[in-house]
Amino acid sequence: MKLLYSVKSVKDIQDLNPFIVVGCGGGGEKFSNLEGIETVGFIDDDVRKQGKQYCGHTVSGSLEECLEHAPEAKSLVIMLPIGAEGAALKYAVQAIDAGLNVITSFRSLSIEENLSLQKFAGAKGVVIKEISPRLDVVEKIAGVAPKKSCEVLPKISYKPNAPVIFVGGTSQECGKRTTTKMLGIASSERGMNPAIISTDEMGLEEPTDFNFRAGSLSAMDVPSAVLSAIKYVEETKKPDIIFIEGQSSLTEIGNPHPRGLSAGILIGAAPDAVIVGHRPNHPYREPRGIKEEITAIEAVEPTKVVGISINLKNADLDLCPEYFEDTFGLPTEDVYNNGASKLLDAILEYLGE
Repeated sequence: MKLLYSVKSVKDIQDLNPFIVVGCGGGGEKFSNLEGIETVGFIDDDVRKQGKQYCGHTVSGSLEECLEHAPEAKSLVIMLPIGAEGAALKYAVQAIDAGLNVITSFRSLSIEENLSLQKFAGAKGVVIKEISPRLDVVEKIAGVAPKKSCEVLPKISYKPNAPVIFVGGTSQECGKRTTTKMLGIASSERGMNPAIISTDEMGLEEPTDFNFRAGSLSAMDVPSAVLSAIKYVEETKKPDIIFIEGQSSLTEIGNPHPRGLSAGILIGAAPDAVIVGHRPNHPYREPRGIKEEITAIEAVEPTKVVGISINLKNADLDLCPEYFEDTFGLPTEDVYNNGASKLLDAILEYLGE
């Protein structure tokens, strides 16, 4: 009997009905709604969910309790998030010991990396399978794929105490890092205690508090990393205001691949206000434009773009901040030459409202 293989179709697991589902969240609900799947019970460690109705069943707090109400169960499926591997392992061992087949999700518990579970299932004569990340499909269509899922960070929820300002832009290399740095300098000069977070490996200049390369993470992990960074600086620095450097752009035409990264950082920051950077006549990028970027940012997050940082490095000689200010109706500044005091005024005025 083959004990370990990836679940590639719902038909692979229909003969293991009926199921008890561990995890009363999105994954648990999706699994129970699969065609031909019969669910007879739910388990969740969250005491706030226990005893309540979920998908037509009363949520139990343990496998033992659930089996009392659903003795007909043949299998257990574990649909827990990344970060809950300890709980997933506990339920897998309990289920196998009770003679139940086990289905796990790669987010909950990788069977490939737990040979002891395979051996335990074999000794008990039960089936153990994994709903995999399907990287085999990615390799088939793209020619290459990671050896394992890149999603590793646990999800967190956190509401900052200080206002968060996101510095986005219309393209790569348009001045986001410089603008973030200059906003930090301007706020310090006014006696404020800012925190400056860079999301790129090149964010090495003071007064940046720390930098990490968001592009090294999976798209699923980027918002969690940004939110963790906000939580970290609040716990260690107690800032009055937090500035977060974005990456790439939501709308750039020529290189669309990092646009998801830009969205992930923006979503993780959940900013109170936004400054947008723009570099006219960019020599090697293809921005759509300021209007398009503002529209995209305010569509992705319920926030407000309150100013424009203009990078005039490749601009025509007659272009100036005032031109963009008149065109878009937003305070605009060349922060490289003039500093970011004007943009900080716009931020503070908006926050004061």
